[in-house]
Amino acid sequence: MSDDLLFIDEDDDEIEEDLGAWKILIVDDEPEVHAVTKLALNDFSLNGKTLTFVSAYSGEEAKQCFRENNDIAVVLLDVVMETDDAGLKVADYIRNELDNHFTRIILRTGQPGQAPEKDVIINYDINDYKSKTELTAQKLFTVIIASLRSYRDIVVIEENRAGLEKIIDASVDLFSSNSLEKFMQGIIQQLASILGCSRDAAYITTAVAATPQAAPKRMHRTETNQLYVFAGNGEYAEKEGVPLKDAVSRTEYELCQRAMATREIVYAEDHVVAYCNSKTQNGALLYLSGLPRRIGEGDKHLIKRFSNSVQLAFDNVLKTMDVEETQREIIERLGKAMEHEEQGSHHLTRMAEMAEVLAQGIGLSESEVHVFKQAIVLHDVGNSRVPATILQKTAPLSDEDIFAIRQHAEFGYQILKDSTRPTIQLAATLAKQHHERWDGQGYPDGLSTKHIMLESRIATLLDAFDALVNKRPYKDAWPVEKVISVLEQEKAQHFDPRLVEYLIDHIDDFMLIQKQYPDVPDYV
Repeated sequence: MSDDLLFIDEDDDEIEEDLGAWKILIVDDEPEVHAVTKLALNDFSLNGKTLTFVSAYSGEEAKQCFRENNDIAVVLLDVVMETDDAGLKVADYIRNELDNHFTRIILRTGQPGQAPEKDVIINYDINDYKSKTELTAQKLFTVIIASLRSYRDIVVIEENRAGLEKIIDASVDLFSSNSLEKFMQGIIQQLASILGCSRDAAYITTAVAATPQAAPKRMHRTETNQLYVFAGNGEYAEKEGVPLKDAVSRTEYELCQRAMATREIVYAEDHVVAYCNSKTQNGALLYLSGLPRRIGEGDKHLIKRFSNSVQLAFDNVLKTMDVEETQREIIERLGKAMEHEEQGSHHLTRMAEMAEVLAQGIGLSESEVHVFKQAIVLHDVGNSRVPATILQKTAPLSDEDIFAIRQHAEFGYQILKDSTRPTIQLAATLAKQHHERWDGQGYPDGLSTKHIMLESRIATLLDAFDALVNKRPYKDAWPVEKVISVLEQEKAQHFDPRLVEYLIDHIDDFMLIQKQYPDVPDYV
């Protein structure tokens, strides 16, 4: 089927579906002026939108209306009300105090001599100045048409700017799913604004961002190729991660299915479904609804080009994320192997997840958290040079055993120290310092307080916390109440007091991670 489904030429004058209303504020101390204005504009329509009126009878009431309404398109503003310059003060308030440069201001006055037109135009940021006697019904109609078109275009430009700003911000770091999501939101907002600010837009794909509670948001691909809303605005802003069939109506879902089946762009009334070709998956969709005008040939060409470019960018980012996820898994598996972790242990996974929660909670930057989360799984690589028989010993340790175990901090540092990669450099420091103590009684260097790197202090606390709440060869798992008691006792001795306070205050978050990634005995 052709992508010209239900194609209709642009024509502002034809009867269109009701797409909302333009808000007009009438400010005048004469009630009959309000009545006459509403009567003159009773059957007004532009781009399928009618008018809705708000009334104010003084300058102070007008200011209140602007504080309560951020979508006033045009204000018809009387100059002389409770004071001779009340209207001028309102105009100054709109532009300078509210910093509102969107609303079109039309001054109306019955006493032109009170506020000469030349002086007013020069000194105030208004858009038109009319005497009440010259503003006939026809001229009022013309003035409102011109003002609304100007307001509409300014809003489109602002939406365009906001969309570009999102894309620019996201381009700084496209390699986490949060940034990717922000990037896609910018893309759909940009296209929506180009087409005249659609109310709702969504990017739909078989690759979705999974967000389990207390776990990192990651991209994954569904096995069934079911479509999901990946990013959206308007109606779809709260539907990210929701299956498409649950996010749209039956009719809209059928249009999306048709676009996927035909691999074309489907146009229907006030919405568009654009198929995006993909080399890495079964394609995706750009969905826009609530368009304020009908789609023309120029728009169709733009949508086609835009949808192809968007998918290319999305595919490239997915490839990058695949590489990063592979690197993360390799590091984690290497850490497990070198630490002599048992097959069913999820100690390192818990360490990484808890490190992310705590580091974010105390204010580390996104990039710092990202590097730390990867590096912490290598904190015990020095155990690879310690006999497994000692690490898994259930009997009391001899002095020789303790010496051998303590050597692992230096061993780990020596293994990693020569790398130029930030993640491995941090891992080397973690390996060496994660048995240092806040009071200086740790090893290998007896560092204390803030002479120990912050990430190392975090690793020290989390390593001990994880050991206490889980079963080890030399002990059973402790109840959380007992663990909290020990942490309180060791605050400002073994551990950084600020970190202990955060962990205890958010103990439920950390215990949820323990529940999500339990150790699985080999015999299970």
